[in-house]
Amino acid sequence: MIILVLYIVIFGLAFFAVRLGVRKFRQLNDFTSLKTVTFGDESAVRPDRWASVISVLTIFLIWGAFTGSKWVPLHAPGPFVGDTEFTYTLETADGRRDDATVLVRVFRVGEAVETPVIEPGDGFARNDALTVGAWRSQLLLMDKNDEVTRAEGARVVAIDGQPVTEGQIVTVNNGTVTLTSKGSLNFAPVKGMQMEPIWLPPPESVLSRVIEVSRNGYQNFTLWEHLYWSLFRVIVGFALGALVGIPLGYAMGLSDWFRGWFDPIVEFMRPVPPLALIPLVIIWAGIGESGKIILLFLAALWIMTISARAGVSGVAISKVHAAYSLGASKWQLMRHVIVPNSLPEIFTGARVAMGVCWGTVVAAELVAAEKGAGMMIMVASRFQLTDIVLMGIILIGIIGYGIDILMRKAEAWLVPWKGRV
Repeated sequence: MIILVLYIVIFGLAFFAVRLGVRKFRQLNDFTSLKTVTFGDESAVRPDRWASVISVLTIFLIWGAFTGSKWVPLHAPGPFVGDTEFTYTLETADGRRDDATVLVRVFRVGEAVETPVIEPGDGFARNDALTVGAWRSQLLLMDKNDEVTRAEGARVVAIDGQPVTEGQIVTVNNGTVTLTSKGSLNFAPVKGMQMEPIWLPPPESVLSRVIEVSRNGYQNFTLWEHLYWSLFRVIVGFALGALVGIPLGYAMGLSDWFRGWFDPIVEFMRPVPPLALIPLVIIWAGIGESGKIILLFLAALWIMTISARAGVSGVAISKVHAAYSLGASKWQLMRHVIVPNSLPEIFTGARVAMGVCWGTVVAAELVAAEKGAGMMIMVASRFQLTDIVLMGIILIGIIGYGIDILMRKAEAWLVPWKGRV
């Protein structure tokens, strides 16, 4: 919740800073600035590069701030690390009471630590020492140290002078102490607001892992081989889906017979997630490379079919009548009217289908894959190697974003009339 609020605040500040500050020093001389722009004019809405840069920097800064990154100057409060202590009061069966001090040393997990030394004291409740990792908790068994044990009727009645009962949590210096149902004490140091590296490592850890895997590989294959095979599967699956889906969509958009015949199949399969098809694909195609391609093919097929059908259905009837009135044949109508006017919708569907394929490749590579970004992510997740998981996710996102940019450029080159006619 805090991260979300911080993100919203930065968004608002950046918006007003760019609107009121930067834009005064920029003068637009493009097509948009020379036309009358009204609210809702899609052709006038283009990505603001300042917003894009600030958005990426904001995500990076928040990521670094809440993971204690050395690359970020400001950090959220981190976990407590160092020495602290608390006192508990032990009461015997006959009502006698004695206090004992527990010296706690909190250390970062993975670092060497020595158990602190403390004098045991003279009472029946003996002082004790404890070591606990940051973001962790540690149980203190008083029976191993105190002269009067719980089996003899002794029980803890107070912590730092505060009365306590079983299951109650008491706040002490730099942490909390819980009296468990068994009567022992569980100390948990203050966690702060930073994420534990096992859940979210800092950016530099992910970068160092990228360098390491690039040099040494992972699971018997280099990083580039993993990415190549994922990209290869996505492109082949998408290409096959487009090769079948676009003609099928055209047929459904132009023929009522084709529309009636295939519409139930397309509308039935469209909401079925590709993950649900994995068992069936294994049964039909086995666990080889063909099964992964088929799964990606099915992920792209229905999207491309619907986009092509929507593109044909969206052609203005006035253009069709105008072409016929000029003596155009059906082939000429298809070539000069239907296809050009449906291409924008097809390109939109292609971008969506490519994104779905990238999302499905992780599931596709679960089918006994030996290489691939998805396989790398899943294997790393089993061993809680979060830095490798994040590395794979980021690389997949970068490659997918790069492909989307290329498709936008291709659309601008092949369909320059989009939004103008």
